[in-house]
Amino acid sequence: MTAPRIVDPSAALGQALADASPDLMRHLLGTVINSLLSAEADAVCGAEWGQPSPDRVAQRNGYRHRDLDTRVGTIDVAVPKLRTGSYFPEWLLERRKRAETALISVVATCYLLGVSTRRMDKLVESLGITSLSKSQVSRMATDLDGQVAAFRTRSLSDAGPFTFVAADALTMKVREAGRVINAVVLVATGVNADGHREVLGCTVTTSETREAWNVFFADLVARGLTGVRLVTSDAHRGLVQAIAANLPGASWQRCRTHYAANLMSTCPKSSWPAVKTMLHSVLDQPDADSVHAQFDKLLDHVTDPLPAVAEHLDAARADLLAFTAFPKEIWRQIWSNNPNERLNKEIRRRTDVVGIFPDRDSVTRLVGAVLAEQHDEWAEGRRYFALDVLHRARLNLITTTDTEPQEQPLALSA
Repeated sequence: MTAPRIVDPSAALGQALADASPDLMRHLLGTVINSLLSAEADAVCGAEWGQPSPDRVAQRNGYRHRDLDTRVGTIDVAVPKLRTGSYFPEWLLERRKRAETALISVVATCYLLGVSTRRMDKLVESLGITSLSKSQVSRMATDLDGQVAAFRTRSLSDAGPFTFVAADALTMKVREAGRVINAVVLVATGVNADGHREVLGCTVTTSETREAWNVFFADLVARGLTGVRLVTSDAHRGLVQAIAANLPGASWQRCRTHYAANLMSTCPKSSWPAVKTMLHSVLDQPDADSVHAQFDKLLDHVTDPLPAVAEHLDAARADLLAFTAFPKEIWRQIWSNNPNERLNKEIRRRTDVVGIFPDRDSVTRLVGAVLAEQHDEWAEGRRYFALDVLHRARLNLITTTDTEPQEQPLALSA
């Protein structure tokens, strides 16, 4: 039994050599892979393509195309489809990225547990994994769980100190004991000593409480999180208390985006456009002194007509303007949780495909794999903060009695 010729190998080789194409190796490798896939599909069918045979058990039905990343570039792989049953090479699945493999594993688990919907069935078919066995899914999950666990529990000591940290939470739907419940994924990112962003950790918990955040931050500190000067987050009470308990040397920056939404609930609807404009003007000032001066003007403007708004602003002042203690160049990166919100969108892009997870381990597997990939991209990309700016951010201005203000380094705090 021989594989059918998708192309004439001798003609293709002769043409490629004649053209001296720089993509010769990629074309040749693609031809070999597609020929092997075709031969393997013929073996599954019990007969060669287009040949009648009493041993035939299935018929070919076109191809599904997949991209395969190799050392010579990305190859368009044509995977044969069958009219009855399905065929998909296991080795092609294993070559996928961690997040894609995690997604396949989660979807396959849903499918095997009988919790798939019509949308899930279509997704499984489009991924070409209807022929995955329980042993294959288990093996994929075991490999991924080891990688994700190593990433989530790695030491942070070598990359520190982490001057800036951001924390946020996402809600996922999980099936437990025959019910669909909400589970919360806690995520923290930071800027390391080399100026690159890192995913510090993630964990799945039942709800976003003080105890959950306290355990999460305690684990980060135990793994080597040190030198934190500022933590940016929303105003969740349990999160703020956990920051104070585990990172006593750090300031807390209240996310300006979340705060604007909180302030809007206090302000009359008719007055909100003016208050919002003045609040933005505070944050648009060129230096710290101007920011505080403009904030004073905002308080004076709203004290008489909107006392509740004035009280709200005055109570949040220190936390909302904590960013002013750091260099102007990095204000936009530290005064809100918007950078983490973009990370959340990437997580949602992968998890929305699943919808309802079959268990919490599946949440950890997929979210952990997505975060590990993002962590790798940040490590290979450009610095998030320049080293000179990061150095200035770690200095404290101390005024002496006989000279100009001098800069002295702060002691690192856990």
